[in-house]
Amino acid sequence: MSRRTLASITAGFLTLAALVPVAVAALVAATLLYPPPLDELPDPRPPGGSQLSRVYDINGREIAIFREFDQRVPVEPGAIPEHLKQAVISMEDRTFYANSGVDFQGALRALIANVRGQEITQGGSTITQQYVKNAYVGTERTVERKLKEAVLARQLDRLVDKDEILFKYLDGVYLGSDAIGVGAASMSYFRKPVSELTLSESALLAGLIPAPSDFEPRGNPDDAEARRVLVLDTMLDQGYITPEEHEEAVDLDLWLTADGPAPRESTLVHPPKEGADEYPYFVDYVRRYLESQYGQAVYAGGLEIRTTLDPRLQADAERTVSEALDGTAPPVEMALVSLEPRSGFVRAMVGGRDFAATGGQVNLALGKCHEAPPEVRNAIDVAASCWNPDAISVEGGGSGRQPGSSWKPFVLAAALEQGMPDTKAYSAPSTYRIPNCLGDDNCTINNYEGSAGGRASLRSATARSYNTVYAQVIQDVGVPEVGAMAKKLGISSAWVASPERHNLEYALGSQEVSPLDMASAYGVFAANGLRYPATPVLWVKDANGEFLEDNRDRQPERVLEESVAYNVTDVLKGVITGGTGTAADIGRPAAGKTGTAQEWRDAWFVGYTPTLSTAVWIGDKTKPTSLFNIKGVSRVTGGSIPAATWKAFMTEALAGVPPSDFDEPPPPPPPPPPPPPPPPPPRVPTFSPPPPTVATTTTTLPPTTTTTSPARAVPLPSNESTTTSTIVPRNPTGGGSRDGAGRGSRDEDRDDDQTRDPDERTESRDSPSSGGDETTATTVRPRNPR
Repeated sequence: MSRRTLASITAGFLTLAALVPVAVAALVAATLLYPPPLDELPDPRPPGGSQLSRVYDINGREIAIFREFDQRVPVEPGAIPEHLKQAVISMEDRTFYANSGVDFQGALRALIANVRGQEITQGGSTITQQYVKNAYVGTERTVERKLKEAVLARQLDRLVDKDEILFKYLDGVYLGSDAIGVGAASMSYFRKPVSELTLSESALLAGLIPAPSDFEPRGNPDDAEARRVLVLDTMLDQGYITPEEHEEAVDLDLWLTADGPAPRESTLVHPPKEGADEYPYFVDYVRRYLESQYGQAVYAGGLEIRTTLDPRLQADAERTVSEALDGTAPPVEMALVSLEPRSGFVRAMVGGRDFAATGGQVNLALGKCHEAPPEVRNAIDVAASCWNPDAISVEGGGSGRQPGSSWKPFVLAAALEQGMPDTKAYSAPSTYRIPNCLGDDNCTINNYEGSAGGRASLRSATARSYNTVYAQVIQDVGVPEVGAMAKKLGISSAWVASPERHNLEYALGSQEVSPLDMASAYGVFAANGLRYPATPVLWVKDANGEFLEDNRDRQPERVLEESVAYNVTDVLKGVITGGTGTAADIGRPAAGKTGTAQEWRDAWFVGYTPTLSTAVWIGDKTKPTSLFNIKGVSRVTGGSIPAATWKAFMTEALAGVPPSDFDEPPPPPPPPPPPPPPPPPPRVPTFSPPPPTVATTTTTLPPTTTTTSPARAVPLPSNESTTTSTIVPRNPTGGGSRDGAGRGSRDEDRDDDQTRDPDERTESRDSPSSGGDETTATTVRPRNPR
């Protein structure tokens, strides 16, 4: 390397020394250690040279393969439209044709913005550096790798024409939906060759580059649309397009053809061409979880992943959801999550009626991390745990939904923790006016159809789901205290800005949540106050057989006193035995809570036994919509279809598990069923068992505690048939939209057999506090800037 080149690179990094002196010193040292030959470049890594990662269920049966490459469509340099090149340059490297492969000023701008916590639209890496990362040095996050990348990018810029570098980059960049390169992405999303892309379509593709999973148009259409407009705005600012071109392209809103004919001329995105795989929603959850932990190593690192999936329980869950949805049509959907309270192991997950269906790749069992709106960001009392960049936050493309009165146990737990007895009585009027609320709108909370209960204890108000009582309870307990309780129990989306955003209606479930978080939070009550965070992974090993993660013997965190958790459970048992959740009675000790969001838009039942905690949600997939006349139920509440679905699943799931109460030792798990008779080949791939000194879980029915025994190889039937889904990379999820919870929520109350059909005996009696519809405004923020 010439002295001039070395001096240039060193000077650029020294510019950052005032902010990061240690990192700069390391970079400069590494520059001296890894100089490339003067006029040579190493051979680029061949596509497909990575190692497959294999995914297994709890019994060691392979259920999926994660690989780095799936589809490529070769393109010629001249076929790539000029406006696609300009869109990418404007967002990824605005000085591409002027810089020398490493843009030190851009790196400094990105670093300063990150230090100040500002939102940025492009990272500090040039297009040349990004290509070098993909083709030569990989994605390992080390100072040494970053320095090699910079040196090779500088050398590549000297030896290769800019247009050729840009073409190689566009031909190999990952753009989501299994597509490597702009040729494959154009065919996947728009079903047309890249040469026919419009300006709007080019902007959509360019916007995918920083985080394809975040901005993938089929799973996150709102975020993808916001990103498309941002690209067009940036192109206008940089002079690549005229105001007229900008206005015309912006007006072509993104439209998914899976939703039917577009109402006007739009940017059309077509559904993927792929078939159904076994356990698609659970495998999708595993993929998203692993990406948040290990990035691209999930697809190229040869990992071995043993999951917590119980095939029998998963089959029960899929059958139960299918039967519950029988007789309904999209967009009505259902999600179900079941996990072990005393391990956090997710045993079954269903995120919709058909993952392989058109537009089905949204996992409704997972939620979304909503950011606080700008107007209340200086008034946050409780920050959502998913806002922490170091937290594991798994999003599935859905927005999460309001839980209605299934949120009330968090209010109850906060009240009991403060010493309030469950016998404390409140007035239960048909209407309760929020103190100091001005005007007539959004100032009252009502019980269903004006019913009044005289006075009601905290225990009976929970069983009967009196909204007016819980409005008074949260007034005594405190809105921030309830938000903090939900957060520590495991609701990753729980946040509070009181009173600017959240008032007494917070007790009624105005906060969007996911079925996964609800099952996990209720599991803390079942585990007597111990929290085991939900996980789909038993253990992960690298290509050398070394453990990267082992959850088999992890220690719980006590987040609730045992007496408080027990008393919450005792109150929630009354919901099933004589309250709004009688349709969930499974003939053994169980506790739970019904929930119905404002205007019957979402319905829940979340409940648990000592063995399993399970959440069931039903609603409209596309937007919160009133659930009227569904399967003979005039108004769907948590005590109707969700409670019956919960009962059907739990009855099957717990078959063979001896009943036990919450103050008794948990029952041992039954022995695993014998393997099915082996069908003809294909053979199941073998894998390395864990080392013999490590304990392992060997259960197929959900125990209340993790059962350990000396590790041994898990035998696989030599000819056992498997269904293996092949998963290709989607960047770690992130980004989010602002929280837009509607004000107020409603829930169900006592049975009223005099006015309802037999199928509606558990319909609610509470009415919503008045309030607006749930809204979601998009904030674009790449989760992993370069």
